[in-house]
Amino acid sequence: MSAHTLWGLFPIYWRQIEAADSAELVCHRIVWSFVSLAILLPILLRMGWWGGWRVVLESVRNRRVWLLYSVAAVMIAINWLAFIWAVNHGRVLEASLGYYINPLFNVLLGVVVLGERLRRWQWVAVAIATLGVGIMAVGGGGLPWVSLTMAISFAFYGLVKKKAHLPILVGLMIEMTVLVVPAAIYLSMRFADGVSAIQTGSPLVMGMLLMAGLVTITPLALFATAVRRVDLSVIGILQYIGPTLQFLVAAVLYGEALGGTRIVGFVFVWIALIVFVIATHPPKRSIVLFRGRRREVAPGSSD
Repeated sequence: MSAHTLWGLFPIYWRQIEAADSAELVCHRIVWSFVSLAILLPILLRMGWWGGWRVVLESVRNRRVWLLYSVAAVMIAINWLAFIWAVNHGRVLEASLGYYINPLFNVLLGVVVLGERLRRWQWVAVAIATLGVGIMAVGGGGLPWVSLTMAISFAFYGLVKKKAHLPILVGLMIEMTVLVVPAAIYLSMRFADGVSAIQTGSPLVMGMLLMAGLVTITPLALFATAVRRVDLSVIGILQYIGPTLQFLVAAVLYGEALGGTRIVGFVFVWIALIVFVIATHPPKRSIVLFRGRRREVAPGSSD
């Protein structure tokens, strides 16, 4: 819950750094995430996390691992760029829509690429969400391309990560290693031109840019910890905390326009998600506490 809450409140953080354009903000996220992980990972590996140095080094020597994580790096960079662009241009609602429809794109990729099969009601959910996006496209005069870019890039990111099984933070370090050189070059060019946010921004902006790495990896670390302790079905439902908070931030805090067509479109997407969650995680059993002991109770039981 903490991880998804932080992700949901991210627009507030990035919105404060108005001195930097979207590309520069993404590059700062990459560079300072790389620096933060370069400090954190050796400590964790020395403590024996993920099997320690030997196990991790054996994994990262594989060329296939680097190829997969290079593709993942490109996908996450596109996702971050679309997200920050949306925040900087007052389109946080479209960002939240992107994360709402992302699970449905994950499902479609599973069907098309991995040959997975959907239940009837899962197909119904996909159809309802598609209708909702179509309503917003017609009413808004065009497709919500920011939302689609975020959803598609993150769905492909998840697909690639499904093929590679390194721990989240180790995999993220490889991704940042792939991206850090071009990001550093871009920041150097901005600095040489005298237009870098570090040069033109206030001390607060400078501090927030330097903290971009910790801000990025903290929810990822929390999420990585949660994956070890919480059922995946629960995590699947909790993932909607983030876009819901983004929706509230956009509508309440920033006053983004919620026209009739957009509201109708969001309602269709929300209905689709409810149908999808119920179809994907049907209630099979409940667990109750009886006299201090756990007992499994079948649905409909008088107990």
